[in-house]
Amino acid sequence: MFEMSLPSAESLKHVDDAAVVAAIAECARVEAAAAARRLAATAELVARRADGPTHMAGWSCDNWDAMAAEVAAAQNISHGMASGQMYLATALRDRLPAVAALFADGIISARLASSIVWHTDLITDPDTMQLIDQSLAGDVTKFGPLSATKTALAIDAIVDRYDPEAVRRARASARGRDVVITPADDRSGTAHLWGSLLSTDAAVLDRRLTQMAHQVCEDDPRTIAQRRADALGTLAAGGEQLPCACATPGCPARVDADPRATAVVIHVVAEASSLAATPDPHTSGEPARPPITPDTLPSAWLPGGAPVPPPRLAELIAGGATVLPLRHPGGSPPESGYRPSAQLQRFIRCRDLTCRFPGCDRPAECCDVDHTVPYPLGPTHPSNLKCVCRKHHLLKTFWGGPDGWRDEQHPDGTITWTTPSGHVYTTQPGSRLLFPALSLPTGQLPSAPTAERPAGLRGLMMPTRRRTRQQDRDYRIYAERALNAGRAAERNQPPPF
Repeated sequence: MFEMSLPSAESLKHVDDAAVVAAIAECARVEAAAAARRLAATAELVARRADGPTHMAGWSCDNWDAMAAEVAAAQNISHGMASGQMYLATALRDRLPAVAALFADGIISARLASSIVWHTDLITDPDTMQLIDQSLAGDVTKFGPLSATKTALAIDAIVDRYDPEAVRRARASARGRDVVITPADDRSGTAHLWGSLLSTDAAVLDRRLTQMAHQVCEDDPRTIAQRRADALGTLAAGGEQLPCACATPGCPARVDADPRATAVVIHVVAEASSLAATPDPHTSGEPARPPITPDTLPSAWLPGGAPVPPPRLAELIAGGATVLPLRHPGGSPPESGYRPSAQLQRFIRCRDLTCRFPGCDRPAECCDVDHTVPYPLGPTHPSNLKCVCRKHHLLKTFWGGPDGWRDEQHPDGTITWTTPSGHVYTTQPGSRLLFPALSLPTGQLPSAPTAERPAGLRGLMMPTRRRTRQQDRDYRIYAERALNAGRAAERNQPPPF
């Protein structure tokens, strides 16, 4: 086991400043070394299971996904994050052993190790890779406190010295453009939006938001920044004009209905009392506002993962949002068909809120409603239904069995997962803390017999890939190197006379 001897928080109170700073540095080294050991264990797992059945390489949920699921469950992280760690771990082990040794000693940080892996990803020749690994190991400790951008430039300079076609170019940023929206960790009822756009699209969007922010009258209480944020929501809902938020009767900038409330139907899990809340006048205008009290904490939740404070809920309802009541099924009997009714699906999604696989936070509205015990052996009943994203649905269906993934559901919606290595993880419905009434038991079901899918039929219904994961990776590396080859050849031309 990994052992370390670090000063306790109590002992630090009795030492001088120099010892406190030394403790910070030592803890950073130990943290990096621990991260290196975690990745080394991940690489060992991948190495042991890398040679999976060849006919599964074309599966949508392939052998790599099966390994990533176990890595994700062990750390309670997302599937994508686990997959990224697996690639980082295998690259350090197989391609960058000298850099990995520095990482294992805590000499370089996890961020720097990850940056080195990314910037050496296009190198295909093993001998060149070895030269760059040794060169980086010799120079990386000299980088000092560089910014992320300057560190990347320093790594690229070493790569360019040995393999110009392997240097990451700016065009990769354009291909990687994306917009990510994540709910805030607090209970403010807001979400975080970040990403990258083509510069032309960004200019158009910026100009349009500014135009809409100035469509309201002078009595609108919101700042320009708040109006621009609200204007983006109006555009997303199909609106063309930002409704004015003033209270002036007959305001020419007011609209009959806010497009953000009427353009879509939002299923909101909420306590009945929150539907009668009044709008909060302090969410617009300058930052000064009264402190949050327990009465203003959110009591509603969007299935997409965002909390909704009662005042904002009141604004949506006043603006024309549809309110759909939700009924706990109680001791209702099973439904007769395979596909749950719309009402039962709504209850399952509102009870679970997210995918029920360990570490997965995929919103329930984007998940499949899965029979824990497959139908018809298992009934279409809330005690046998749960939300799982498509990836983990395929994992359970095609990588299950006595030696694979197994799940067991309890009447209160609790799911017990058992991994192929025998580890057990328990997930509870997302509503358990937010809306306890939704996670009340829905009835004990009789034990159903189990039936294993015949080996010959395994995978017949699995979606397949056009190319295997390795073929896709090789194609992307070849394509990017080919794009870089022209630039490298042009740079090596002798100057004109």
